[in-house]
Amino acid sequence: MVFSLFRKTAHAAIIKRLHGEIVAASRQTAFYQHYGVSDTFEGRLELLILHAWLLLGALKQHPDLARDLADAIFAGLDADLREMGVGDSAVAKRIGRMLEAFTGRCMAYDQALEQSREQLAIALARNVLAGQGDGGRLARYAGAAAAALAQCDLDAILARPLPFPDAALLN
Repeated sequence: MVFSLFRKTAHAAIIKRLHGEIVAASRQTAFYQHYGVSDTFEGRLELLILHAWLLLGALKQHPDLARDLADAIFAGLDADLREMGVGDSAVAKRIGRMLEAFTGRCMAYDQALEQSREQLAIALARNVLAGQGDGGRLARYAGAAAAALAQCDLDAILARPLPFPDAALLN
């Protein structure tokens, strides 16, 4: 029993670190300066969803960890909304809409990636760029990130910083 308490604490620390790294990767200034992503709550949310989708894809064989990470992401969004002054009754509705968007984006990106990188570029342009621009560079970034994450086993994901590329270095 005592050991399970320590395991939960270690797991919580890992989830917190992974969540923080997703947030940090999604806030790279190059996305806003060079990729055409709107520096708004919606633009930042779309990038958060993209990075979460990438990592959750790498964690498909570890559903408990993936679920806990998704829970942490939405707990963070809940806290963000409250910090922005959104009222309690509106937070639940907005989180519900964000959950729908998250689920829809992940399904759309999975389907697009199964078809081609061009289809992923179209999906990213529609969602992350709000239909304003070419999603090709974002698709190249997502492909590089997915490839880097695919090279990591679970131990590497848990022990090291996540290998998200530097968005400023990709063309």
